[in-house]
Amino acid sequence: MQRTMLVTALWLLPISLFAQWLDFKTPGIPRTADGKPNLTAPAPRTPDGKPDLSGLWMPQRNIYWLDVSPNPQDDSFFTPAAEAVFQKRAADLAQDWPGTHCLPLGPGAILAGMYRIMQSPSVVALLFNVVGNGGGLDDYRQVFLDGRELPKDPNPTWRGYSIGHWEGDTLVVETVGFNDRSWLDGWGHPHSEKLRVIERFHRVDFGHMDFQITFDDPETLTKPLTISLPVDYQPDTEMLEFVCENERDARHLARADQSVKLSPETLAKYAGTYEYAGGRPPNAPKLPPRLATITVTLAGGRLYQGPFPLNAISEATFDSVAGTLDFSLDSAGLASALTASGGLKYVRKR
Repeated sequence: MQRTMLVTALWLLPISLFAQWLDFKTPGIPRTADGKPNLTAPAPRTPDGKPDLSGLWMPQRNIYWLDVSPNPQDDSFFTPAAEAVFQKRAADLAQDWPGTHCLPLGPGAILAGMYRIMQSPSVVALLFNVVGNGGGLDDYRQVFLDGRELPKDPNPTWRGYSIGHWEGDTLVVETVGFNDRSWLDGWGHPHSEKLRVIERFHRVDFGHMDFQITFDDPETLTKPLTISLPVDYQPDTEMLEFVCENERDARHLARADQSVKLSPETLAKYAGTYEYAGGRPPNAPKLPPRLATITVTLAGGRLYQGPFPLNAISEATFDSVAGTLDFSLDSAGLASALTASGGLKYVRKR
């Protein structure tokens, strides 16, 4: 059975449905007259006057945990060597993604799912629970606010070494000392041990926070890459324990060398531009602009969806780390439409 990155995320759902505390009312938070959480109330502050970031937070729906590139068609942020590593991982269906092997997800984990901030004057702790949203395990980070400096020659670790300071009402966190085994995202963009990460946390009001993260790596990036993302407070719920056992499933992951081999003439009939034509539920969020069009190209005897190599499952179905494309052929044998992962329908324009 073919498995992709998106399917892999389904393995990460908690097995037990009998979860305590999911409906427990969060004590001590502002509420409206009808008892609902007042997410637009003023942001709380600590006794020393600093914004209190404590609480359970979730980034708004985003694609960055899969692909940190601002534009998947634009590879100018990455050096040729880094882009080659990404292409290799993508062609191999991201089978070595650290989360698949129960390893920490690295600096991009904060883009992926729920986390709790626990704040004191000298240290801020972040507890991650990215189950079912691109992550592979519970994890943690600690950010020191006690005036220490970053290590000059750090022993590389999965989480790096973090210090923070306040700039007005914004907590600024700087992290160095990552090993190079983690990925920047789920689709395989690499980083080196020279990666430096700057994060900015600004609590706008009780229920909303502006978050910004900048990746700077002279060995893999041609320029700093910055992502800004709204983050929402999660009231009246709780994180669930997750123990990663995904390592036992790693051997079942499909490899690119298990793909069906098709001739260049067969592959050529699928190349073209396809525009979104439906398939989302009526109440679904608006389709992001980057998903409104799918471009399939043929280069070097391989099909690509944007920058992602496609591997044939059958003559008309292709897999990649971005999902599955199932093509429909017209009476002349040319691709006229396709269905993408999630049932999204696209029609060929050219």
